[in-house]
Amino acid sequence: MSSPSRITSLLQQAVALHQRGSLAQAETLYGEVLRHDPANFDALHLLGVLARQAGAADEAIRLIGQAIAIDAGRAIAHCNLGAALQDAQRHHEALASFNQALALQPDYPMALANRGNALRHLGRLADALADYDAALARQPAYVEALCNRGVLQQQLGRPEQALDSYGQALTAKPGHSPSYAGAAITLQSLGRYDEAVDTYRNAVEADPANAQAWSAYGTLLLRMGDSQHALVCHHRALALQPGNPQAHLHYANALRALNQVDDAIDAYRDALACGADAQSVNYHLAALGVQPAPAAPPAQYVAALFDQYADGFDQHLQQVLHYRVPALLMAALAGRLGAPTLDVIDLGCGTGLCGPLLRPHARTLVGVDLSPQMLQQARRRAVYDELVRADITAALQDRSADLLVAADVLVYLGDLQPLFRAVRQALRAGGVLVFSVEALDGGDYALRSSGRYAHAANYLRALAQAHGLTVDRLDLHTLRQDAGHDVAGYIAVLTKKT
Repeated sequence: MSSPSRITSLLQQAVALHQRGSLAQAETLYGEVLRHDPANFDALHLLGVLARQAGAADEAIRLIGQAIAIDAGRAIAHCNLGAALQDAQRHHEALASFNQALALQPDYPMALANRGNALRHLGRLADALADYDAALARQPAYVEALCNRGVLQQQLGRPEQALDSYGQALTAKPGHSPSYAGAAITLQSLGRYDEAVDTYRNAVEADPANAQAWSAYGTLLLRMGDSQHALVCHHRALALQPGNPQAHLHYANALRALNQVDDAIDAYRDALACGADAQSVNYHLAALGVQPAPAAPPAQYVAALFDQYADGFDQHLQQVLHYRVPALLMAALAGRLGAPTLDVIDLGCGTGLCGPLLRPHARTLVGVDLSPQMLQQARRRAVYDELVRADITAALQDRSADLLVAADVLVYLGDLQPLFRAVRQALRAGGVLVFSVEALDGGDYALRSSGRYAHAANYLRALAQAHGLTVDRLDLHTLRQDAGHDVAGYIAVLTKKT
């Protein structure tokens, strides 16, 4: 048995090494302390903290839990246990640990800020904001609390307040990479793309190991059409997180945008090997012609795709893709719309771009979409009577309408037979279906390398005839642009026979 002074000396050396970032050496000395004193609270607790820093959340939980079993009266241990539980996505348990820390030390800023994080993950946004504000009242220059408050304010739809929080964090700690990255996300949501690009650049220059910033930076560049620089960013993110399936997917998407098909196929397969959702990856591979195209993409793929792009989606469509579909649909309906007497369903409503155009003519206006984030954006327009999260075919099963609108949504369906059967049931006699599709020269439908389906005019006419619909218009237009090239498609107006 070593003397208490020897154990104290080893612990002090370990803490000094830990503080300098010499984690392996610190780990060795913490282990040496525990070899001589297995019930040493500080060694167990700090070894758990070190494990968390190394990304081993479960080991951190085990070690800090052992320390708390020795002495449950230390608020800092409960706080660090909560942080490890949060890393493990065990947010309810994390909340309980932070509550215990605050029961022991009510004015503890770190516990307040961390409890705010747990509450934010649990969707209790107002409570989270109160905790961040309480932490900052006690420690005004608390950088992490300021940064996370910015994240929360962005979630609450308060972008200017979010930017102010990030700005305060950067004033308190210039070069704080997570605050730069958060500010970039907010700028992107406001459509301020050039500023967002500069701010992402600041984030990765401040911390070249910030994989999430590299990934978000690359995703924005890809959205803006700068595929080559996007590839560089995603390559950096992948190098930092080689086992991350999302990093492989982003890298594959950039390769596909550059038409490096063979490399993209390999990258998608790497994503699959790392645990990416098999249905979504196989859909990407089908778009590249590696395997047969499914009749429709997986619902989770569509929801995740549009959740990712919900912020700033409108600006991207209008400023980058020169999207024209809502205006073209309304022009095709000219002369058919008047006083607000129609029950209207906006299928695949997205952020609600069609909503303000339809509202003057609708007695009731319902929006349907798979993406929760898109529906959140649509809700802010305050023009829909009801917003429903559902597959568009399923949503029509128990509804009836005078007008069904599908703007740029059927490109995410191949086989339209199930939808037309649902339309036939939901549409009242004399009712109208108006929609857009990308144009295909022959066959029925085809999945393109963009991940979107195209449909042939003869296929649409055959569907209409089979389901009791008259084709009033089927006009060819330029719907949008993709990588600077015009995308041709049909605007169709179909009426249900009386």
